[in-house]
Amino acid sequence: QVQLVESGGGLVQPGGSLRLSCAASGSIFNIGTMGWYRQAPGKERELVATITSGAMTNYADSVKGRFTISRDNAKNTVYLQMNSLNSEDTAVYYCKANLWLRSRWDDYWGQGTQVTVSA
Repeated sequence: QVQLVESGGGLVQPGGSLRLSCAASGSIFNIGTMGWYRQAPGKERELVATITSGAMTNYADSVKGRFTISRDNAKNTVYLQMNSLNSEDTAVYYCKANLWLRSRWDDYWGQGTQVTVSA
């Protein structure tokens, strides 16, 4: 059974930083693109950042220059370093990974981790 387990969320003051982690486990043969998405109350889930297996990255305009996505392929883990956080970054953050398990690629999601930016 495949699992994506996120960690690192919490409460932070405006201007502060947090680092999210997401580890994939299970019978995984290969991992493609990994990414972070977020959903604020009353809003649709939106892309934050993605990183391919070759380390090519893509960011939402709202986080460019503040967030950095990275991955450790040996640990099947993707990270999101978030700096200069503001109240608009408050949301549940979800990890997503494109995984090859047996005979095809499928997308898997983590359970989400809450990030709250507040004084």
